[in-house]
Amino acid sequence: MPGVGPGDTRSNWRGYDLTLLDFTPANLEFARRRVKRAGLAGRVQAVLEGSITDLGRFPDGSFDAVLCTGGPLSHVLAAGDRERALAELVRVAKPGAPLFISVISRLSVLVVELLIGQHELEMAHFAPMRDSGDYFGGSGFTACHFFLPEEFQQALCRQPVELLEMVGLEGISSHHQKKLNQVARHPTRWKVWLETHYATCTHPAVVGLSEHILGVCRKL
Repeated sequence: MPGVGPGDTRSNWRGYDLTLLDFTPANLEFARRRVKRAGLAGRVQAVLEGSITDLGRFPDGSFDAVLCTGGPLSHVLAAGDRERALAELVRVAKPGAPLFISVISRLSVLVVELLIGQHELEMAHFAPMRDSGDYFGGSGFTACHFFLPEEFQQALCRQPVELLEMVGLEGISSHHQKKLNQVARHPTRWKVWLETHYATCTHPAVVGLSEHILGVCRKL
């Protein structure tokens, strides 16, 4: 499954054989440790260094499901390369397979600038980033393309997939980690808050302002 990251090595993957792919060797080493800790080493076929823009090592229709989570598509800077990456992720999925692909939200990043990066409003990169989503690095974060929800939706719909859902992963909890952690310490409140999250995370307003946007698709 190209794009399965270290955070995806949970017990609910025990019924699947996994292939882990990442561009950064340090992330791969971290993934190996997490896989071992989760007791999934026997289910992992390979831990590979590579880029989602070129999955040529995998034949068409190789995987029952494809996950590209944590926003790696946002770190592909050229628009043509992003299209190529999406095409590759779809190509290696079997017909009918689900795909889960996430990106970093542009609107959420603008909220971050208001909350903790106000000095950047005066910097040369801010207006181009606001208007195009392109940020080329040099001011505290790696180079990235930040997506508007409609932009991401259009990119997915150019591929041979059925778009099933757009999800705001952090939802209305975005940028409120301290308060969310407080709720998580109280089992009854946490249960109600999770229900609230699931009830609202697909609302278009919440999708746009969430820190990460998840596209859930099925290959045609």
